[in-house]
Amino acid sequence: TVLVRADMDALPVTEATGLAYASEVAGVAHACGHDVHVTCLLAACEVLAASPDTWSGTLLAVFQPAEEIGAGARAMLADGLYERWGTPVVVLGQHVAPIPAGTIGVHAGPSFAALDNLAITLHGTGGHGSSPHTTVDPVVLAAATVLRLQTVVSREVAPSDFAVVTVGQLHAGTKANIIADHAVLELNIRTYSEEVRSAILAAIQRIVTAECAASGSPRDPEFEFYEHAPLTDNDPGVTAKLIDTFTGVFG
Repeated sequence: TVLVRADMDALPVTEATGLAYASEVAGVAHACGHDVHVTCLLAACEVLAASPDTWSGTLLAVFQPAEEIGAGARAMLADGLYERWGTPVVVLGQHVAPIPAGTIGVHAGPSFAALDNLAITLHGTGGHGSSPHTTVDPVVLAAATVLRLQTVVSREVAPSDFAVVTVGQLHAGTKANIIADHAVLELNIRTYSEEVRSAILAAIQRIVTAECAASGSPRDPEFEFYEHAPLTDNDPGVTAKLIDTFTGVFG
């Protein structure tokens, strides 16, 4: 029993390619390669179904929803995927990547980073834009925090280790002349080892807490860890078999 998986959810962006097959839904597009993944799995099913004499066993073609929020695979397992259809000996996945067309990349061991998404609420004291001295401005606090967070990877992670800290969202305020009372940052963290991950999360909490103290925040910051996906660690034995097969077929 072999499970072949393609993720099939979209992202909240408007497609701008202008291609004939582009998404026609405003604000929703397969911008992370998922349309390619689905197409490839459908084609694999077509080839295998057309040549049953060339293979034996059971193929599980799994089109996984909700990959972008880290919930689809868990939901399918909780729904009894393996109990209903059998437990696979191996799970094969794929992802498009910025490598030359016609190239297949295969890698044993850690291959796709672990992911953590984190929301941070910074508390200030709101007021009128004409009287900033009566406030604790969360926009200034957020700006200082974003810049300082850029030093986590550059100054606290060894150059030999992989890590990414991205501030993907920053929300504060409702009007130009009103100083808000809070700001929200949303972070995306990617790592290849639990040691580096723990160190980065600790550094983020330390820096944010210190910046809030330096700005005179009336309340401690709030941290919400709302998504986590573990490291993709490819089995060396399976990877070696794939490389041999791919080399035999594709050269």
